[in-house]
Amino acid sequence: MTDTAGGTTGEVAFEDPAYTAAVVDLLGVIAYGELTAFERLVDDAKLAPSLGDKMELTAMAVAEFGHVGPLLDRIAALGADPVAAMQPFEKPIDEFHAHTRPRDWLEGLVKAYVGDGLAADFYREVAAFLDRGTRDLVIDSLEESGQSRFVIDRVRGAIEADHRVGGRLALWGRRLMGEALSQAQRVAADRDALTALLAGGIDRPGMDLAALSRMFARLTENHTKRMDELGLDS
Repeated sequence: MTDTAGGTTGEVAFEDPAYTAAVVDLLGVIAYGELTAFERLVDDAKLAPSLGDKMELTAMAVAEFGHVGPLLDRIAALGADPVAAMQPFEKPIDEFHAHTRPRDWLEGLVKAYVGDGLAADFYREVAAFLDRGTRDLVIDSLEESGQSRFVIDRVRGAIEADHRVGGRLALWGRRLMGEALSQAQRVAADRDALTALLAGGIDRPGMDLAALSRMFARLTENHTKRMDELGLDS
């Protein structure tokens, strides 16, 4: 049974243990992603060229951390251990960040805007297959912290000051796109419950190859839009 938005109704959905496992997986990966985003932004704030910039990035970090608690509470309400729910995603997410470690302040800003934005888009796509309550929680947890204008202004200002910066950051943004898509695909493929959620089932919508293709087209389109906002070629 589906609700008016195309997802699954909560009453029916949680009668299926496989669905509950998929929700726990999804909330776990998002929660760990938010936790590492908080840690990374705190580290990046140390590279800030001014006190004002440090405060802006720290505010972004605080907003990311604020999303973690409700996700963990929901996992516990579903009868799962929040820490255990995050643990399967610790290695792949940590590896992603190790492979995409910013070399400077500007690369950190681009990663926060482009890389995190792409991950959020992917999880919003998955959320379309969830019950309304879980879907709303996921979407709320992926809301931007409100500092996107700050990131755009700083990156565009740096490019205006030195046009060579634009080429370097454009290459960085394209690398982030490839790494983030690969990581999202690995996470979904490695977790049977998430794979089953995307495939659908009785009384649940799913994604065929054509739908998957359209999803990745939307992810690419959103990435291009963010790069344009930063003044970078995608």
